[in-house]
Amino acid sequence: MRARAAVLTEFESPFHVGEVELSGPGPGQLVVRMTAAPFCSTDWMGWRAMRRKVPPVILGHTAVGVVGSVGAGVTDLAAGTRVLVAGTPQCGECFYCGIGRPDQCSVLLEGGDPVVGALPDGRPVRAAGRVGAYAEHLLVDRIQVHRLPDELGDEVACLLGCGISTALGAVFTIAEVQPGQSVAVVGLGHLGLWAVQGARLAGAGSIIAVDGHPARRALAGRLGATALVDAFRGDPVEHVRALTEGRGADVVIEAAGPALATRQAVEMARRAGTVVLAGVAHSATEVPLPQLQLTVHGKRLLGCQNGQMTPDVDLPRWMALLASGELDPTPFLGRDYRLDEIDTVARRSLALDDLTGVLHP
Repeated sequence: MRARAAVLTEFESPFHVGEVELSGPGPGQLVVRMTAAPFCSTDWMGWRAMRRKVPPVILGHTAVGVVGSVGAGVTDLAAGTRVLVAGTPQCGECFYCGIGRPDQCSVLLEGGDPVVGALPDGRPVRAAGRVGAYAEHLLVDRIQVHRLPDELGDEVACLLGCGISTALGAVFTIAEVQPGQSVAVVGLGHLGLWAVQGARLAGAGSIIAVDGHPARRALAGRLGATALVDAFRGDPVEHVRALTEGRGADVVIEAAGPALATRQAVEMARRAGTVVLAGVAHSATEVPLPQLQLTVHGKRLLGCQNGQMTPDVDLPRWMALLASGELDPTPFLGRDYRLDEIDTVARRSLALDDLTGVLHP
């Protein structure tokens, strides 16, 4: 079938918005008509050749849509079903799914971006993250598709598969934030701001929001942060220590990306504290860290691929928090864009003008 898509054909060049010949669904696959897809900072990094993407490729690693057609073996989702396509599959068969770590599922991290169709000139087109969200129709595996409740609108639901799942997983699953603990969040993009809300729901005693962007610091305050630190004014590590009786925070969640932010996050944590690293600046970035703090000071450094999400367990939890109003999506729903406005979305994301622009076909 033919479908319009925004295809990255060349790094740092305008997207090609046009028809792609999409392959039909094979066994265990389905075609989803996209209704909403968030533009994430990961995607402008892909556009700038920072995330090991191979053009031609359709970016976008989560979306909401409606099932169109299904391949052999897909019996539990019918045409017309409203679904979330999440960036993390759960095959249930690989080593990592077997040990309870589907965030490391081999289908995603060893399988690479699959070819889902071709441009009119015959060049094969890949789908980033096995989703390729920025298209009218997506060819995806059943193992990363989840039924949605009626009470969640498309624009809210599409945020589940990336920012919400990563941030809440960092707070609840990885750091296991306890009531009364001090939590510092470094970087206040969509991921960091969801982490602020997560820390509030976890009952953190203090939530220190660190960023150089004044508007985002102010927003963090409205979402539950108890202290705001300007990352560009003085030493943010010393500011965090001053706010935590000189010790450092019990938990630090790094959601910024640059190597400096990673190092600062480690230094902000108290002895025997926990640091969750969620930001990535570039696929080749390396981070020098103070060895003494990792050994004698006993700090725990933990990675965060999509919040270490177990999709069939965690997504219903996050959906319930949104449906109940305990999580506030309002600040993240700034602007809607049509698919052919994707170059504008990318520029606004890069310039920090949008928290999360949402694309529609």
